[in-house]
Amino acid sequence: MQQPKRLFLGSVGAIACALLMSGCASLNPAPTLADTLAARPELSTLNRLVTQAGLQDTLRGEAALTVLAPNDEAFKAVPKATLDALAADPARLKAVLGHHVVAGRVTAREMPAKVRTSTGTEIATSRAGDFVTLEEAMIVQADLPARNGTVHVIDRVLMPPVKK
Repeated sequence: MQQPKRLFLGSVGAIACALLMSGCASLNPAPTLADTLAARPELSTLNRLVTQAGLQDTLRGEAALTVLAPNDEAFKAVPKATLDALAADPARLKAVLGHHVVAGRVTAREMPAKVRTSTGTEIATSRAGDFVTLEEAMIVQADLPARNGTVHVIDRVLMPPVKK
């Protein structure tokens, strides 16, 4: 009788350990898109603008998104007057940032010839071997994973077409 009791108690202990260990994994969930942007020093300008535009909740949401994230060097190439105008016009800032967001999780390898941004505009893409370009921007770091999507770091700011 002693043997079955030990086997039962050992099984209960193993199950309890497994449940405790699985609970630990959920204490540190995978980072969201917002977390991924905030954690990368080379994306500090983009992160500041996302915060200014109030888009963090969108990038923390459950919808899968792909972010085409201009690095700080890309923002340095934008004239200061243009950046100042964006900072002063929240609607225009959101439009420019939205031009860098694509619905769904799209890896660099899966990038189609055209992608539709969250603002409804299209961006032409091309591939040469492992190099992927979006209009005139090149993906310099691809496929940064997030719980709710993917980030591709790009070397230019993509400006949406001007509506007439």
